[in-house]
Amino acid sequence: MKNLLLMFLLMLSGLAAHAQNVTVTGRVTGASGEALPGSTVLERGTSNGTSTGGNGEFSLSVKPDAVLTVQAIGFAAQQIPVNGRSSINVRLVTAAQDLNEVVVTGSRASEGRSNILTTAPVDVISAREIKAFAQTDVSQVLTYAAPSFQSSRQAISDGTDHVDPASLRGLGPDQVLVLVNGKRRHNSALVNINGTVGRGSVGTDLNVIPLASIKRIEVLREGAAALYGSDAIAGVINIQLKDDSTGVTASATGGQTYEGDGRVFQGDANVGIGLGGKGFLDVSGQFLNRGYTNRTFEDTAPLMFLGNNGGNYPASANTEQLRRDLKAQDDQLVRERGFDRKNMRVGNSESRNFGGFVNAAYRLGGGVEAYVSGGVTHRTGKAAGFYRLANQAAQSDLSIFPNGFLPFINTTINDQSAITGLRATIGGFAADLSNTYGRNELSFDISNTINASLPQAPGVRNPTEFYAGKLNFSQNTTNLGLSRKFTGIGPLATLNVAFGGEYRVDRFQIGAGEPNSYINGGRRINVTTANPNGAPTASGAQVFPGYQPSDEVDQSRSNVAGYVDLESDITEKLLLRVAGRAENYSDFGSNVSGQVAGRYSILDGLAVRGSVGNGFRAPSLQQRYFTNTSTQFVSGIANQVLTVNNDDPIVRNSFSNAGQKGFGVGPLKQEKSVNYSLGITARVARTLTLTVDAYQIDIDDRIVLSSQFAKTNAANTPPVTAIDQILAGRDVSRVQFFANAINTRTRGIDIVANERLTFGESRLGFTVAANFTETKVQGLNTSSSTINENASLQNTLFDRQQRTRIESAQPRSKINLAANYGYGIFGVELRTVRFGEVQFRDADPARAALIDQKFEAKWITDLSVSAQVIKQLGITIGANNLFDVYPDKFRLNLRNNPNNFSVDPATSFSSSLDNTNRNRFVYNANQFGFNGGYYFARLNFTLL
Repeated sequence: MKNLLLMFLLMLSGLAAHAQNVTVTGRVTGASGEALPGSTVLERGTSNGTSTGGNGEFSLSVKPDAVLTVQAIGFAAQQIPVNGRSSINVRLVTAAQDLNEVVVTGSRASEGRSNILTTAPVDVISAREIKAFAQTDVSQVLTYAAPSFQSSRQAISDGTDHVDPASLRGLGPDQVLVLVNGKRRHNSALVNINGTVGRGSVGTDLNVIPLASIKRIEVLREGAAALYGSDAIAGVINIQLKDDSTGVTASATGGQTYEGDGRVFQGDANVGIGLGGKGFLDVSGQFLNRGYTNRTFEDTAPLMFLGNNGGNYPASANTEQLRRDLKAQDDQLVRERGFDRKNMRVGNSESRNFGGFVNAAYRLGGGVEAYVSGGVTHRTGKAAGFYRLANQAAQSDLSIFPNGFLPFINTTINDQSAITGLRATIGGFAADLSNTYGRNELSFDISNTINASLPQAPGVRNPTEFYAGKLNFSQNTTNLGLSRKFTGIGPLATLNVAFGGEYRVDRFQIGAGEPNSYINGGRRINVTTANPNGAPTASGAQVFPGYQPSDEVDQSRSNVAGYVDLESDITEKLLLRVAGRAENYSDFGSNVSGQVAGRYSILDGLAVRGSVGNGFRAPSLQQRYFTNTSTQFVSGIANQVLTVNNDDPIVRNSFSNAGQKGFGVGPLKQEKSVNYSLGITARVARTLTLTVDAYQIDIDDRIVLSSQFAKTNAANTPPVTAIDQILAGRDVSRVQFFANAINTRTRGIDIVANERLTFGESRLGFTVAANFTETKVQGLNTSSSTINENASLQNTLFDRQQRTRIESAQPRSKINLAANYGYGIFGVELRTVRFGEVQFRDADPARAALIDQKFEAKWITDLSVSAQVIKQLGITIGANNLFDVYPDKFRLNLRNNPNNFSVDPATSFSSSLDNTNRNRFVYNANQFGFNGGYYFARLNFTLL
């Protein structure tokens, strides 16, 4: 690659001596082809320019590497690289179209198109819309602005409390590709292994990018693996950094929920500097401090101090009166010790974020432009786990925590990225050579907790804080791309040719925590003469045992790819695009993707578009190599749960293996997809636009994290079941692993309509956008004879709770209605979003009548009012979730009542008959969270 770069530079230097001005001629028209006389055509960064004539024609002498800025009143400006061409025709689109701007995502053509002129549907969220409402991070902005995108903050889910899982068109977080300035963005180090949306997946942490640095966000709603490679099954999110700002802009935002918690303070700034007409420097920074929210309810366990494990009555309390008496004693202890039955923290984690980004470009001369962008983010977070009651002796140290304790998972996320590159024109081709590096590190520190297995005695002070280890993922990508637009090629009106190659290296690491965070120190409880061995205590730090030395990983892989993209205006009415990409991975082999797409203008302002193509997603290194052992209590019994990597003999060996018996699951391979789309685009009276796009996405061999396969026999007895035999000799009682286990089909439709009107000094805009989608699991995929021969094991591999998590745990529909009005210095933004129904189903079909539940659709309304007080100062006030709407609550079973004194097993206290975890976890997070209303104020500063 170094030799390639050297050769590239030598070619550029050879061309530099021959660089001279070229005369560019062309015509500027509107979206319907009408001439735009009086339009301005400028060479960016200079005073060299001209105006168009009566037929929209122009002629201008510029440098071969110039960028033309084309503007007309009432239309959005376009930036067009000359790339040595002598003829350029420009079609402008009506201004102020937030979801209908010129886009570059979804095509490698040298010039962008309006999203109603593209072959694929693309949403554009502008900088104005990003700042219009109360959302302060990228994932929440997209959730409310782009109906096909969904992200909800999770609670009590370890690392996933700090890295929001996000999806596009209802698919997984790892099935959407994220780009920054058109370059691949690295993934998070975290793999989601808890019971949340996106379980078993690895996504991209969008929230490390400051909002102040973003010019616009383009959301390509189409499979694009043939263009961009792995992960682009559902679509692509391209974050374009600011490159046209001047002066200094800054904002300060403060707010809190209606309940008085979740206080937010955000400060950000952007500085744009012109570099003598030869380039630009754009620097942005952000500080965000977000307080926690808590929407838990009172614990319904009968006994906080005097009960058995979990707060239930001991066996000795075998009459209603004995239970009443014991409850009265326990209530007295609760009062004396000031114990709060709201003993959980269920809601948003605490978060503090410092981030900075830079975006710059400079013309070196000789037709060469150098560019650089990247950022550094440092984010800390604090989230709670499940409360350990004082009666849970196997999980506590009462000499330190006499009332029990609420443990916390503290995370530190460090994220760095850098894009460097050179652009030039070589032989009429626009060439782009770049290198992109990204790194994401997530470390865990556990506080207000205990390793209950460490010795406990008078005078012994065990640690209450532990370093539990870290995860690290890095990626380096080198790209060389060339593109050129030809005109008058035989019968073709235009032909854009793009081709190139890519070399990528991924690396994943797990670092062990300190020994006390994971060891079992040997402490036993309930030791008696009759039972001299007593009962075991839990290993490692409660809530998050540390990564062990046996979990440590340092694995990498490389990938080589080549692509070609051909796009042609066959006629003035017909646009066709053909793309293909071939890739080879060092760890699992090769893949070829292709796509054919087209757009046909039926009438002026009305067109049909569609595409068909195949794609893929490579298994992530995290899915291949993540391993972890933790202690989890099930019905009061300690279980060592092993998350084992796919290469382990437990997973890979056949059950008939003479040594280590296993599940006989094959190595992870790529997920394969076929994407179809068909839609219409329309423009009415130049200001009203409409796009309707239907789609189908078939995915085979989707990777999932299995449920837990459990031993059934008691200790020191011969193996009984297949799982007993597989786990024989291992100090674990349960195991889970990754496998290409299912096939799915996703069908849906996207609808977007925009209207922009101007009446004198008044400005009025409307947006109606909607997504309706449905994912169905088509079948279970496994070559394992161990699993295939046992229906119960098939259910464990992929149970009904996991099926529901994929099919209906997220809204199947979302409708966005938005309006904005401006008059003089005042502006009003109003938006209401309907989050569709979601469902929860229990893994055990026998519990369906008790646990299964639907959560009805809800409307969430946001309002903001702004005023530009003076040129340098603006103020915005408003509210998110104006009407304080909450999702439906989980049903609470009547037997889950602290004042239930029944001793009849059919009616006595039970917290396992509903999904509230003793009334403490009441809301479903997957629609729109459960924080309620939030109000805010923002000051905006501008210094030119």
